[in-house]
This record gives sequence, C-alpha cells and structure tokens, in this order.
Amino acid sequence: MTTDNTAAWDQFAEDYQRLAGITTDAAHYGPDIATEAELRLLGDLKGRRVLELGCGAGQCSIAFARAGATAIGIDSSAAQIEHGRRLAEAAEVRVELRRGDMADLAFLRADSIDVAFSSYAFQYVEDLGRVFRQVHRVLRVGAPLVFSLPHPAYFLVDEDSGTPPRIGGSYFERGPQRYEWGGVTFTAFHHSFSELYMGLARASYRVDLIHEPEPLAGAPRSWFWREAMEWMPRTIIFRARKEGN
Repeated sequence: MTTDNTAAWDQFAEDYQRLAGITTDAAHYGPDIATEAELRLLGDLKGRRVLELGCGAGQCSIAFARAGATAIGIDSSAAQIEHGRRLAEAAEVRVELRRGDMADLAFLRADSIDVAFSSYAFQYVEDLGRVFRQVHRVLRVGAPLVFSLPHPAYFLVDEDSGTPPRIGGSYFERGPQRYEWGGVTFTAFHHSFSELYMGLARASYRVDLIHEPEPLAGAPRSWFWREAMEWMPRTIIFRARKEGN
C-alpha cells in the first residue's frame, strides 16, 4: 500500500471492522460471494505454511490457523494488525502478524511458503509485478498464489446509478482512483485483465484458474452490497502456480 492508504486504514480500521463483520471461520474472497469453505481453491492446509498478503485484521489467517496451517499475515496498517492480534487471541490460535509492505518479504526464506493468498488487497498496489516477483521467490515450486480483487470490469460501473447500472469510467484508465469510506480517502489502482494475466506470466507463474463468482442467491446482503453486483461480477479470483526458480 502507499503511505496515504496506510494512514487511511489506520484511521478507518475500527469502523471498517465493525461495519464489515468479517468472520474467522473460513477465508473470504470478497463481498457477498462464496468463501473458501465452498470454493476449496487452496486445498488441505493442515501442516502447511500459508502467507496472507494485505491481511488487514487477519481474519483469513486466523481461519488458516484453525485449519491447521502455520499462518503468516502481513499488512501495512498498525491499527489493522493490532485488531488482528486481538482477534487471534480471542480465537485462541497462533498467527504471525507483521506490519510491513506486502512486496517486502525479506523476512522469509526462498522456497519456504506452501500457499500465498490475498483477498482484495492488490487493488491498493500500483506495481503488482514487484509483488508477484517477491511472492514467487518465497513460494515452493508448484505452490499456488491465490488472490481476489475487484473485477476489472466493475471499475467501469457507477454502482449507485440504479438498475441496470450505467458506465461511469473508462476501462483503459490507468491512473489512481480515489474513493471515500466514512470520510476517509483511499487510493485504488485499476488492473486490467491482461495486466494481471501477463504480470503473472512474466513473473513465471502458470495460471490454472480464473473465477468470476456470482452473488450468493438468497443470502443476507453485506454492508458492501450494491444492486450493480447482480449485473456484473464484483470480484475476480486468480490461482497461479509458481514455475521454476
């Protein structure tokens, strides 16, 4: 994350955690869609070392620890990490939560991680190629990087424009995009489908899954819900495996 986003998360962390209501029973990929309990994209985590990038308050890392993994989470926000430590203590699980940049993984040995995971954090990274390369170094050969982020097409939508939603931007826009939550300003970056796919390929990953999940039918809607999510996918999920060093 940029320094501004770090400060924004430090300011908004407690309100966000209260409003979002994210649970620790299963890893989540995004708002109002199936969790890892249903999607099963990570495989059996028992005895495996799992790294979560942009872990926020560590709910997914706690879920990994509950599944028997050695869970490591990294996030730039001190407030989010502190909240996560309280959650882990309440859940009575051991999780290593570190404050830092998700592209700064010097604390990890090469080929030491069995699964890398990120949920909705990569939208705050301008240079995703650097993150992909650093994660590649620490993953074992054949191990997956599984991540979700806002669907590239969803950046086009004016999600408050009614139904059907109207186009509110250009797919080809590459500049930072600012938005507010609770009066706090965040900066996100639009990564096109080709940028994501080719960035993984250049960093020596093999993409073996791309998923565009639909909203859960009949489920209670979260704080994040917008009617536009009925019309196009809000979230995209990639699974890519490390090829040779």
